Amino acid sequence: MRFFSLILSVLLMGLIGCSEKKEAKKEFQLFVGTYTDGDSEGIYKFTFDASTGALTNKNLAAVLPNPSFIKISGDKKNLYAAQETADFDSLGGGVTAFKLKDGQLELLNSMGTEGKHPCHVALSDEGYLAASNYSGGNVSVFRLGENGELVSNPQIIDHKVLDTAKTSHAHMAKFKGNDLFVADLGLDAVKRYSNLNHLFVASEQASIDLAEGAGPRHFVFGKEGKLLYVINELNSTITVFKQKGDGSYKEIETQSTLDSAFEGKSYCADVHLSADGKFLYGSNRGENTIVIFAIDQNTGKLDLVGRESVRGDWPRNFALDPSGNYLLVANQRSNNITIYKRDVEKGMLEFLNEIKLSSPVCLEFLD
Repeated sequence: MRFFSLILSVLLMGLIGCSEKKEAKKEFQLFVGTYTDGDSEGIYKFTFDASTGALTNKNLAAVLPNPSFIKISGDKKNLYAAQETADFDSLGGGVTAFKLKDGQLELLNSMGTEGKHPCHVALSDEGYLAASNYSGGNVSVFRLGENGELVSNPQIIDHKVLDTAKTSHAHMAKFKGNDLFVADLGLDAVKRYSNLNHLFVASEQASIDLAEGAGPRHFVFGKEGKLLYVINELNSTITVFKQKGDGSYKEIETQSTLDSAFEGKSYCADVHLSADGKFLYGSNRGENTIVIFAIDQNTGKLDLVGRESVRGDWPRNFALDPSGNYLLVANQRSNNITIYKRDVEKGMLEFLNEIKLSSPVCLEFLD
């Protein structure tokens, strides 16, 4: 009997040891979109070790001009990249669809977005892709085929006709339920559309307006869509909106992203929420920091926690890794990606290391 007990104990210890080893080995694939006017050639892939914070195994995943924004589908079967150019065809830039197979990219097809300098792509669960054309001032909404390929003849949502006094610059789109939200930096608004028989038309609240000259760039939803956080490029602020009973959004506060002692020029870029909804992070290009806010869980309002130097120049997009324990920053002008350990309880960041890459812009994890 004692012999069997001993054997059982050994087996249990072995199982525990295996599970501990398995848990400790946390590796994720990271795809990086870049600008290719320097030494970069397109989309790169790295291995990220979430037990150490190390970024290794750099590989060129796809040769593509200016894939400044990339997005992986929810089912992890496809990756899409904006080609931020004005000469994909006679109408402007392009977008490219890839199939993800064993972590490798296989080209499906590319299509013109009918607008210059597409800088963002968004995906819906219903098989749509929205490309935001910054210089074109419009949004291209594609249907996706069975294998994730782009279907021709996208719907073009033209923002240039919405305001004759301002110059439209569509910067980011996001699908939420039946709606499509688009941040337009030039119009100082987040425009809202609803899907009506496969055609996106202006919603009842057609425009969520921001302060004159704010320049809304990126945004993120919190509390299952009840809160909307918009980071404004031109006046370096984050504006918080709360959803009312009728589904519309109303501003509840705006906070500066900059240190009060900072005197130079700075422009916000990206914004992300921690998975638990407790902390909000934003990037400042110029001040070259990541600003950190705690979120009041009752009101959704922001409380400044602090800021961390990006150890580089011109932070564009950044990403929290799938474990939530790290934050990585793409510094475009200093040609590096910096990696930080994140305090999940306090939200603060601790610099760990960096890796060199020419003109990194967008970080997208395949978890």
